[in-house]
Amino acid sequence: AHGKYAQKLLNDLFTNYTRDLRPVEETENILNVILQITLSQIIDMDERNQILTAYLWIRQVWVDSYLTWSKDDYDGLDAIRIPSRYIWRPDIVFYNNADSHFIGSMDTNVVIRHDGQIIWDSPVIIKSSCKVDVSFFPFDDQQCRFTYGSWTYNGNQVDLQNAMDHADLADLVENVEWEVLGMPAKRNIILYGCCAESYPDVTYTLQLKRKASFYVFNLLIPCVMISFLAPLGFYLPADSGEKVSLGVTVMLALTVFQLLVAETVPPSENVTLIGKYYIATMTMITASMALTIFITNIHHCGPDAKPVPKWAKIFILQYMARVCFVYEVGENCIFFQPEKQDPQNGGVGESTGREEVCKTQFTCQHQQLLPNIEYIANCYRNTRATAKRTGEWKKVAKVLDRFFMWIFFIMVFSMSLLIMGKAI
Repeated sequence: AHGKYAQKLLNDLFTNYTRDLRPVEETENILNVILQITLSQIIDMDERNQILTAYLWIRQVWVDSYLTWSKDDYDGLDAIRIPSRYIWRPDIVFYNNADSHFIGSMDTNVVIRHDGQIIWDSPVIIKSSCKVDVSFFPFDDQQCRFTYGSWTYNGNQVDLQNAMDHADLADLVENVEWEVLGMPAKRNIILYGCCAESYPDVTYTLQLKRKASFYVFNLLIPCVMISFLAPLGFYLPADSGEKVSLGVTVMLALTVFQLLVAETVPPSENVTLIGKYYIATMTMITASMALTIFITNIHHCGPDAKPVPKWAKIFILQYMARVCFVYEVGENCIFFQPEKQDPQNGGVGESTGREEVCKTQFTCQHQQLLPNIEYIANCYRNTRATAKRTGEWKKVAKVLDRFFMWIFFIMVFSMSLLIMGKAI
């Protein structure tokens, strides 16, 4: 059509038109507004403040009874595009808006068709309040709701309906942290306490799943590797003096990672999954340090210590030592002992005679040396008994070290398997 027909049509349509009233022929008529949302991009998810920032394309379609014409009168002109501020627009607002500078939709052009149908497409960046549940962080799923409805018109004046049962995700820009699982739409009819009439609204539920690769490689795997150092403290020799130092170092490292997680997630009564793992690991390390101190005390039992109880000798030094593969040097070896050879029968009488002579000559001297020899023998027996008793206590400590090392290795492996199972 020629341009003059578009100008003529514009002048004819807005000669007696007002944008302040609903464009219906009868005031009792209901004006239907069709709403369709296209999610273009997730800009940011602020978990601490529980605010989701997203870029949307919003399409609203309704029929204006006063903006109709015959195509034949205007050279077959089917539609025109004019600024939206010239016509009546439904006051559809975003209910759960969290932006302090609320502006609304962009003032874009509308498409007016000859039958009165109006199509208004407008892009908007919204900040939505979103309840964040971090119980399974970093393997969590989130749901954020976008609720649209009329602010002043009730259901008997403006009936808001959704065009499809879900938002359009065809033009979605992929987010590096969140994966969009879907965005279903649901129409609700709400009866508020202030008013007798019902108010329809359309709620879009954005379903998100966190991409946990970043947190697995930067928070989880280092924690698992550090956790496996804790049982190795039982393998260190008790005389090294570094058993407790290793446990303290591991505890401080886990505390640093715990602080990093605390800065990421919002303050909540729900403890995160990775936070539970950190707390369980730190508790295990605390228990290992307490056991290490107890076992070190057993290892350094002095000469005045009591003998190892009989039940400990049987249960710890025999059964547990075999289970934990703790052996002393040569304990599991079999020595070859040669048989004693009988002396030759010849010359027996001659040797016996010489011995009788020697005993007779040195009897007096031997009697004088007996007290000294007995004293030395007693000291030697006491020293050997003390060394044996101390060695038994050291072996008890070594067996307990090995036993708790395997126990804590199993615990760390089980906890790591559970937390990694969530990732899979």
